[in-house]
Parts: sequence; structure tokens; C-alpha cells
Amino acid sequence: MKRAIRIDPHDNVATAVEAVAPDEEVRVSGSGEEITLAAREAVPRGHKVALTALRAGDQVVKYGEVIGRTTGEVLPGDCVHVHNMEAIRGRRRSA
Repeated sequence: MKRAIRIDPHDNVATAVEAVAPDEEVRVSGSGEEITLAAREAVPRGHKVALTALRAGDQVVKYGEVIGRTTGEVLPGDCVHVHNMEAIRGRRRSA
């Protein structure tokens, strides 16, 4: 079983501690309740894995902070990265 870490109990993503193959079981520990889920796709080491279902436009929460928004549907076990999320860090508002 592969491992992932949730930093804050409010996080809806966890960070993969090691590379995860599709259909592999992932044990999520750290802050909050320990859970196990199946990866729906490959999740490279250091990337995010979804813990809950998210709709397009939903907030992605990591470290207890909003780090981005989903650009499409994301299901538990999906890899969350640039292909399905837009980061909000470093974005500027125009005047």
C-alpha cells in the first residue's frame, strides 16, 4: 500500500509520499482521520491526490489554505495537478 499525507484536517487533497499506480491502494495519514482510497490514475511522488469529489470551480485546499480551483470534475483518487486545476497563488488582480 502506498502512502500520502494530509497536512490539515480541512484539506481535500493529500500529497503522495511515493509514486502511485492506477488502482493501487493509498493510505492517507497525518492530520484528520486516516483513510484508504484507490488511485484512479497515476499519481507521481509529490503530487496531490483528491480525497473528495470536486466539481469544476471548487476550491482545492492544501495546508488548510485554498491553493487553486478545479477546472473540471475530480473524483477521489484522481491526481490533482495542472491538467485539472488552476492555481491561484501568484495571480494578480487587474485594476
